[in-house]
Amino acid sequence: MDDRVLWMKGISKSFPGVQALKAVDFDLERGEVHALVGENGAGKSTLMKILSGLYKADEGEIWLRGRKLSSRGIKAMIDAGVSVIYQELNLMRQLSVAENIFIGREPMRHSGLIDWKKMYLDVQRILEPFNVDINPKTKIYLLSPAYQQVVEIAKALSLNSDILVMDEPTASLTGNEVDKLFEIIRNLRNSGVSIIYISHRLEEIPQIADRVTVLRDGEKILTKPLGELTTAEIIRHMVGRTLTEQYPKISVPLGKEILHVENLTKKGYCEDVSFSVRSGEIVGFTGLVGAGRTEIMQTIYGRMKKDSGRIYIDGKEVQIHNTCDAVRKGIGLIPEERKRQGLVLGLSVFDNVVMTILDKESVLGFLKKKKLNIHVEKLVELMEIKTPSTKQLVRYLSGGNQQKIILAKWFLRHCKVYIFDEPTRGIDVGAKVEIYKLMQNLAKEGAGVIMVSSELPEILNMSDRIEVVFSGSIVKEFQREEADSEKVMEYALGLHEHESQQKLRAAGAET
Repeated sequence: MDDRVLWMKGISKSFPGVQALKAVDFDLERGEVHALVGENGAGKSTLMKILSGLYKADEGEIWLRGRKLSSRGIKAMIDAGVSVIYQELNLMRQLSVAENIFIGREPMRHSGLIDWKKMYLDVQRILEPFNVDINPKTKIYLLSPAYQQVVEIAKALSLNSDILVMDEPTASLTGNEVDKLFEIIRNLRNSGVSIIYISHRLEEIPQIADRVTVLRDGEKILTKPLGELTTAEIIRHMVGRTLTEQYPKISVPLGKEILHVENLTKKGYCEDVSFSVRSGEIVGFTGLVGAGRTEIMQTIYGRMKKDSGRIYIDGKEVQIHNTCDAVRKGIGLIPEERKRQGLVLGLSVFDNVVMTILDKESVLGFLKKKKLNIHVEKLVELMEIKTPSTKQLVRYLSGGNQQKIILAKWFLRHCKVYIFDEPTRGIDVGAKVEIYKLMQNLAKEGAGVIMVSSELPEILNMSDRIEVVFSGSIVKEFQREEADSEKVMEYALGLHEHESQQKLRAAGAET
C-alpha cells in the first residue's frame, strides 16, 4: 500500500433527492497536509463524515495503513487514530483545558477519585510540542480562538490520532493567530501526523498544503501536488468556469440617509458609536475578532439592550427594545452564526423563508399558503438555491445555500436596512460572488447595507465607506478610494492609540 496511511476508494453517498458523492477516491500520505477544496455542496463534509464514522457510505471502501476497515462507527474511527476538528469547536466552555482534553477518560486514583495532578502533568506533556503558554486549569471561555483550536488539536492527539481532519480551522482567527496555527500544523506534519485541511480561504492553501484535491458536484475533479496548480486554476476546477470578477462592485447613486446611529453605548461591549447609512450604500465594518463589531450590530438590532444613544430611521428617532421592534422598523440581520441564530435546521426551506412575514401573510392565524408558495418558488429560482424542493429540510443543504435562505427570508420582508454579519464565512469562492451580487442588488434597489467582515479583501472591494472598530468603538472612517489594507489594519490593531499617546507625551515635553 506504499506510503499511504489512508485510502478512500469509490465512495458514494446519497440523501433524499441528492447524490452527494459519486465514486470518490481520496488518499493521504504519512506526514503530509492534503488540502480538500470545493464549493459548498461539492461533497467535502460528506466525505469527511464518512471517514469519521458519522455517515455510512452507500458504496466504497476505506483502507487505513494497508488494512481494509470492516467497522466504521465513530468510536471505531477514533480508536483507529482518526480525529475530526470541526469549524464549530466541540469544547465545553465552562470546563478547564484539562477537563476538555480528558473528558470521560480522566486518570483515576485507587480511591475512585480523579487524579488531578497526573491529569495536569499529562496535559502539559501533550501541549509541550505546541510551544504555547496554556495553563491546564484555565477555563476554555478565557482562551482566544487560536488557543481553543490548540486545545482541540491536543484533545485529538491525546487519543493517539495520527490522522487529523481540520475543517475551516482559521475561520475565527486573526492574522497572527493563523500564523501560529500554521506553525503548529507544520510541526505536526514533521512529527509524522497526516492532516486533511479544508478551507475556503484559498490564499492559505499555498502556505500550508503539499497536495490538493478538488471536488465538484460530488465528484473528484483532480488531485495534484500544490506546485502544479495556481490559485486561479484551483478556482476554475472548483466552479467549473473562470471567475472573471471576484468582487462584482458597481457604482450606485447614493440617496437619502436611511439609518443614523448616534452615541450608541452598551457597557462592556461598545461605546459612543456614531455612523450613518444612505440608500444604495454598502458600509463595511471591520476590525479584529472581539473588537465589538457584532455587538454593535446586535445592539442596533435589539438583541442586546442599549444603555444610551439614539437610532434614527428615515430621519425619525425609533425605540428598539427587542428584535421584533427592529424588524417592524425595517431592519434585517443576517447573523454570523447562521445555524444557531439565522435558521431552524429542522424545518423546510419554505418554513424558513416565510418566517419573517407570518404577521403580514396570515389571516386569523392561517397562512396564505398558495400565495406564499409562489413567492418562495420565485425566490429559490431567482437566487439559484440548490434544493430538490422547498419541502427539503434546511439541515441537508450546503452552507452557501443556507446563507441564501437567510437572505431570501429578509428579501420577502423588504427591509430598509440589511445587516450582514460575516456574510461569506465558511462558503466557497463561487457562492461568495453570488452573495456579493445579491448585496449589490439590494443597494441598487435603494436599501442600505451594512457588511461586517474579518476578510479585508471583501471589505476593501465591496464597501463604499469603511468603519474600523477597535475595543468597542469606531476609531476611523475611510472613504472607499482612500482605504488600503495597511491603513485599515493600523487602526484595527490599535496602533493609532500608541501614536496619539506619543504625540501627547511629545506635546507635554515641549511645554
